[in-house]
Amino acid sequence: MANILVVEDDPQFNQIVCIYLNNHGQSAQGVLSVQDAYDKMYNQLFDLIISDIMMPNIDGFEFAKNVREINPGIPILFVTARDDIQSKRRGYESGIDDYMVKPIDMEELLMRVTALLKRANIANDRQLSINNLVMNADSMSVVIGQQDIPMTVREFNILFKLLSYPNKTFSRSQLLDEFWGIDSTTSLRAVDVYITKIRTKFATFDAFKIVTVHGLGYKVVLK
Repeated sequence: MANILVVEDDPQFNQIVCIYLNNHGQSAQGVLSVQDAYDKMYNQLFDLIISDIMMPNIDGFEFAKNVREINPGIPILFVTARDDIQSKRRGYESGIDDYMVKPIDMEELLMRVTALLKRANIANDRQLSINNLVMNADSMSVVIGQQDIPMTVREFNILFKLLSYPNKTFSRSQLLDEFWGIDSTTSLRAVDVYITKIRTKFATFDAFKIVTVHGLGYKVVLK
């Protein structure tokens, strides 16, 4: 059972989401504003956050950015009526992990929540396995079957991040900020170079593919 915080200013929709999640093995609590969310998070630990974007005073973008600065690992799922690419880009750049557009199917919401919680556990375990590929973040090792795959620290970290969140798009600026540092003067082109290097090293491994999402960045698709 995961503790889930639902941040949604529509009381009826907030209640529907919480009841559905609670009826399917989770422990969800709802709040109607970002300030109420901060108050809840001050006193309790949560495993996942579901948030709207359009809310009074503090919107979902600012909320996600602030949460991500305090807790880099907690999964954040936007559920919103805004379906334009600019909002999606801004959401992912704020640090969210997934994005759903209203109206939503509750069964799909539950599937996405389950997947996000699973990925968060993978990140906490610091080991990731896909078919016969094993990545160990403690030893910084990559093995396919019995073969060691040599990787630099930055190549390893980028791939581990992408594989930990299949189908989630990371912008080039997100990857640059995380693995080169926010104050880095390196250009976004450096991210493209590293993605090319990683693709080359795993060209014969067919369990996943790094896909370019035009206008956004990159994501991993499992086959």
